[in-house]
Amino acid sequence: MEYRHAAIPAVAGGLMLTLLLWWAGASAAALDLDGATGALGIETANALRSWLNPWAYDPQPGASVTATADGADYLALHDTAMQIRFVAVFLFYAAGALLLVRRLPAERGRVWQALLALWAWGVVAGTLAVTVSAPWIIAAGGRGSYRFLPQLAGLASAGRTVLVPLALAAAAWTVLVTRLVLRNTEPQPREEVPGRTAVVAATVGTAVVAVSVVLLSYQANAARLQTAFTGGGLLGEPGDLLRQWLLLSAWSGPSGVGLWDWLLVRFGDVLLLAVVWCALRWLPGMLTRVSVPAMAACTVCAVVLGLLVRHLWRVTVVDGGTTSWHLLQAASGLGEGTSAAVVWGTLAGVTATVVLRVTGRGAEAPELAAAGDRSGG
Repeated sequence: MEYRHAAIPAVAGGLMLTLLLWWAGASAAALDLDGATGALGIETANALRSWLNPWAYDPQPGASVTATADGADYLALHDTAMQIRFVAVFLFYAAGALLLVRRLPAERGRVWQALLALWAWGVVAGTLAVTVSAPWIIAAGGRGSYRFLPQLAGLASAGRTVLVPLALAAAAWTVLVTRLVLRNTEPQPREEVPGRTAVVAATVGTAVVAVSVVLLSYQANAARLQTAFTGGGLLGEPGDLLRQWLLLSAWSGPSGVGLWDWLLVRFGDVLLLAVVWCALRWLPGMLTRVSVPAMAACTVCAVVLGLLVRHLWRVTVVDGGTTSWHLLQAASGLGEGTSAAVVWGTLAGVTATVVLRVTGRGAEAPELAAAGDRSGG
């Protein structure tokens, strides 16, 4: 699929996600109207406010130093931060969707795969946009010199809950536009990869993700990671930021709970790794061309989808609650781990691509030698 054709659905999807997030942020003001708390309930209103405020143009109460002489400047910084956030959402989504639409077009036999990949990429794009704009939000609060990295970690993890449903809507729109663009074109080719080679690459790539899930996420190792680099100065406390970008899970030994309950929780991590392995196993045969950027982006999406599957498992099976407060708590966990998914998904995708090429060349050499012997004989 040519770039000029793939750019149409990529731009359309980016505009849709940006407009949906802008609409969600504009709706946050309705929660402060008289009667909103009474109609929704205090818990529901507070939860919705925490989901929508990261995308609202109006600063939260106390977020800007408006009482000082420089209050107007702080408000201008906040406006700049939100402008950067929405522009970044569009650019990140459009860039990733352009790559995904070219390498994983939403044609017959690839529609659901493309929809899931674009859905996960929408969550990634929003997370990256929030992270990029966070320094301006910190500066607008007038506390930029106080524990900058912990503040950055806290702000970068905001706004993910509302991203999940809105990214799904944007992905569906992108797929629809892609289908319209492809309606008069021939089916795109598929990369031919030997099954054994794909299995080896998927196993190695999944092992990279397992480093975070199994090794780094163990409670003792996570604590060492968070406290090993603390020091003085503006950038002296990177522990919270490292945890956010490196840990895909959090677990300890079965202390204080029964072994069965502990295994139920850990099975969610098994599901996460299973989703990543299946994606890496099937991706080489689904892509029009196996390239490092395509495999890295698709693997990031696979890790995000695995996190959503794990979250669904814990909500429905492990927790098993059905009250409105439980559902609010469960929804608040959507999108957790997306930052770490960017790091480990990229590493796993690059590693799997390298393994594919190395093992593929190793498998081609005997075949070429055998063909030469047959032609010589």
